[in-house]
Amino acid sequence: MTYISFSNNKKFDFTAIGRLCIDLNANEINRPMEETMTFTKYVGGSPANIAIGMSRLGRKTAFIGKIADDQMGRFIADYLKRGGIDASNVVTDHTGAVTGLAFTEIKSPSDCSILMYRDNVADLMLEAGEVSEQLIADSKMLLISGTALAKSPSREAVFQALHYAKKHRTVIAFDLDYRPYTWASKEETAVYYNLAAEKCDIILGTREEFDMMEAFEQNPDHSDHFTASKWFDYSAKIVIIKHGKEGSIAYTADGTTHRAKSFPAKVIKTFGAGDSYAAGFLYGIMEGWTLEKSMEFGSAAACIVISSHSCSDAMPTSSQVHQYIEDCNNGKITIS
Repeated sequence: MTYISFSNNKKFDFTAIGRLCIDLNANEINRPMEETMTFTKYVGGSPANIAIGMSRLGRKTAFIGKIADDQMGRFIADYLKRGGIDASNVVTDHTGAVTGLAFTEIKSPSDCSILMYRDNVADLMLEAGEVSEQLIADSKMLLISGTALAKSPSREAVFQALHYAKKHRTVIAFDLDYRPYTWASKEETAVYYNLAAEKCDIILGTREEFDMMEAFEQNPDHSDHFTASKWFDYSAKIVIIKHGKEGSIAYTADGTTHRAKSFPAKVIKTFGAGDSYAAGFLYGIMEGWTLEKSMEFGSAAACIVISSHSCSDAMPTSSQVHQYIEDCNNGKITIS
């Protein structure tokens, strides 16, 4: 059954709005950051990673965001261009804001953390008036993420993008991407997350992220059915709740649940899994696949990324994901 339909006469398949930053991934793995001396630079930010993933999978992709007027900002702009992502609505800040940095620590495959520098960052300076209505009108899908809601004027820019998407019948996906250090309080977070989610067709997040959104609700058992059913009273067609190693469950407005098998991976680090899963899943939805097949594709894409040192650079092509699934099914990849 097809739960989402797309307009076929639009120029872009996928447009994302939000965080563009730099990931500095530790080269010396299996040790704490205090002992790490060298890092490798990559483009980062959850919506950026998802957009890169969609482009790598062959979808015509664009980005809406703001970069700093510095060397890192120019690195990001050049990376998007080389990756075939339309950056005509990536504007440059001239207020002195800087590029956000994320230093990663890889103590072990299961013990990873991120040290973020998010003060006065350019991506949160995007203004509502800088969002291109025409670009969103020309896009089949718009992706928003929670981090861009954390501060003004970026918050208003996202809501302006949501308005344009609803006006032009662009499908909206919401990757919750909750980062507590960018918010003033849990109550503030819940209010703005809920206001945005009401307008979205697809909502993806972890159980913990949905718990955060329910600060004013009574769901003591952390029931997925309770969580998902709320959003079907608004715009949602699909709600995906992720449970880590236990896998993900997709809920749909017709009351059904959908599960898909997961795949083994030779894990190097855990971050990047959610972004690659989202790209793979949304790609499958745009291909018209079943939810189960789309979820499996997303799971396999995530396995490829967590088996790699980077996030953005490791986003796989469609053929790489299909090959990974085939190798797993044939028993060639068995380490979990």
